[in-house]
Amino acid sequence: MFKAVKVRIYPTKSQQVHLAQAFGCVRWVWNQSLATMTATYQATGKGVTVMTMKKSIPLWKAEYEWLSECYSQCLQQSVLNLGVAFGNFFDGRAMYPTFKTRHGKQSIQYPQNVKVLSNCQIKFPGKLGVVAAKVHRGINGKVKTVTLSKNPDGRYFASMLVDDETVTSAYNSDGKTIGLDLGLIDFCVTSDGSKYQHPRATKKHEKNLARKQKKLARKKDQTSNKRRKAKLAVAKVHSKIKRFREDFLHKLSRAAVATTGGTPATRCLKIVDNNQVIVVENLAVRNMVKNHNLAKAIADAGWGMFCTMLKYKAEMVGKVYKEIGRFFASTHLCSNTLKPLPKMDLSVREFECPHCGQKHDRDINAATNIKNEGLRLLTLGTSVIAPEGYVRPKQYGRKSTTVEAVVVEGRSPHSTR
Repeated sequence: MFKAVKVRIYPTKSQQVHLAQAFGCVRWVWNQSLATMTATYQATGKGVTVMTMKKSIPLWKAEYEWLSECYSQCLQQSVLNLGVAFGNFFDGRAMYPTFKTRHGKQSIQYPQNVKVLSNCQIKFPGKLGVVAAKVHRGINGKVKTVTLSKNPDGRYFASMLVDDETVTSAYNSDGKTIGLDLGLIDFCVTSDGSKYQHPRATKKHEKNLARKQKKLARKKDQTSNKRRKAKLAVAKVHSKIKRFREDFLHKLSRAAVATTGGTPATRCLKIVDNNQVIVVENLAVRNMVKNHNLAKAIADAGWGMFCTMLKYKAEMVGKVYKEIGRFFASTHLCSNTLKPLPKMDLSVREFECPHCGQKHDRDINAATNIKNEGLRLLTLGTSVIAPEGYVRPKQYGRKSTTVEAVVVEGRSPHSTR
């Protein structure tokens, strides 16, 4: 099984200069290859293969001697990554590849020959050599590829893809099931009655961010050192917001987090560790952020990142992660009778069911319905895209001819929409 371990590295001044040159070489090869492939297609109507572009690298080196400063396999890997980007475009998973810029995050990929010497050193091939690192966990297995990156805040990282030669655990749905309802008032509400408050990472740092951005806006000279320092200060605030959000999501997905509501036994709930089946809604976050009134809050929540964490952490230990259709009426059904409820405003957080007479919490009722729907789908043994039928994703390019067949299931039997 492949696992990725991301560690922080501390290159010396001379190594930072070499990395800056390597980033520029890899970026230039990407842009030159993209421009050549695009121009050739526009002129002849035929594409250029990746192998043809790889054969152009020695010719470019002969013309531009500074390309030899970069490790040769890194240049070749840049062309291969461009081929993957075109494959994603043709299969409709991404937009057309774009040119890389020297501003923002920079990265370079070593496909092989990287060795972890100890918990404080990593040896890279080529002129980079041995780099100081903080390896916070053991590297058990063979290191395949290593992506070395520099964040806008000036920190360097190495993401290592490791093959530990273990087999993925078999999936088993026998055990406790939990349903999760994601929201903005409470970030996550479980079918057990636990409520996790919204982290609001951006709101906690927005005053500091606004102050740093104002200082950056006053620096009119685009090439001055003062503007560079002000830009770095803004990047550090954004990095702090990102780390604040990721820390909360990692702890919520697999570590104990303080909660509100629920019994004391559920206040230290570990979602992946204590449950065998995890059911969430398939949210269209990209469409939801088009609401300008809620876009900032939705983007700050990080629902997509949280679902990704739940998925890979559950799959690593052989547990089931299940998504139900985004059109399932989880809020408009009574979790006891499964009968439809009258339309409620978003301000109504608790209601009394007209069918069973019980008082329900709006979010806990929705989480319970999500859990029951997930169990129903697992019992049927089919996958569902949406109860309203198949929803075709936006296609940025032509569809692949190797797309697998998708089982399209009808609406839920207790839905009245």
